Amino acid sequence: MNLHAPLIIDIAGTELTAADRRRLRHPLVGGMILFARNWKSRAQLSALCAQMHKLRPDLLICVDHEGGRVQRFRTDGFTHLPPMRALGELWMKDALAATDAATACGYVLGAELRACGVDFSFTPVLDLDYAQSGVIGDRAFARDPRVAALLAKSLMHGLLQSGMANCGKHFPGHGFVKADSHTDIPVDRRSLKAILADDAAPYGWLSSSLTSVMPAHVIYPKVDTRPAGFSRVWLQDILRARLQFGGAIFSDDLSMAGARVIDGREVSYTEAAVAALQAGCDLVLLCNQSVGEGRPVDELLDGLAEAQLKGHWEPLPDSEARRLALLPATPPPDWDALMVQPAYMRALDLLV
Repeated sequence: MNLHAPLIIDIAGTELTAADRRRLRHPLVGGMILFARNWKSRAQLSALCAQMHKLRPDLLICVDHEGGRVQRFRTDGFTHLPPMRALGELWMKDALAATDAATACGYVLGAELRACGVDFSFTPVLDLDYAQSGVIGDRAFARDPRVAALLAKSLMHGLLQSGMANCGKHFPGHGFVKADSHTDIPVDRRSLKAILADDAAPYGWLSSSLTSVMPAHVIYPKVDTRPAGFSRVWLQDILRARLQFGGAIFSDDLSMAGARVIDGREVSYTEAAVAALQAGCDLVLLCNQSVGEGRPVDELLDGLAEAQLKGHWEPLPDSEARRLALLPATPPPDWDALMVQPAYMRALDLLV
């Protein structure tokens, strides 16, 4: 049996409990995602990440930290980063200044997180801004896929300077649909040709720069009846084979409404995880289920282990290598030293 740790889970509080430690030691757990409820102060966050890395040096500590309204840590020295639309608006005035600002944004984002022990942020958003999706909205750079791709590449360059990998989301595009996949099952009825020419185009243009991708919990019925994150057509035939993407593929949160119905049937977290892994995901996320006793997390750990033993899923070749490649390859910066570093101070001046 190949060793692979595909699960990204969370914890309920600001410090590790005995149950958290037990779950994080589980061989199927490869990462942890932080939320605002896990934050009290910079010192507390740094201590928490240090505890987790001591427990599991290979654990990928993640967060949704994009800028704008999706920024989990906002106080105690963290820079308030702009929404990505602000970079798109700057592009319309001065394209080259916008790319420089995007690189600065990526560097500040990555360096501050890494200085606290966080390894990875699920950014950038590659969805296009059709001005009709409430859940995407100003998280998107622009309506034009060329602008979105170039600004995303600039932001990813800043992340790279900080030693952090990246994640393009939500493949092949969530911006066209109005429904929010957290609470509904969005349906995008456009043709494959239309989607590839527009929303999915950045994934092809950035295939050599993206280190990971997160598919959308959106159904594109003219391509497949399953949401993209559970679709071999989208993940293997299109993303891997056609667009030549070789990095890691994350599922979006399996607790979202858009992940709970597959092939017209309501499924359990274990069934959703198995479906995502069978479709081509390397890693699957289950968020916000550790609060309280965390039974859904334990049920998923047990269910996925049983499914693997029964041969219902097996790791894809190189899945674990793709997970490990997302871990930083350089030591994290010291926070106080970072604050007076010329490159960091310059980047702050460039933010919009």
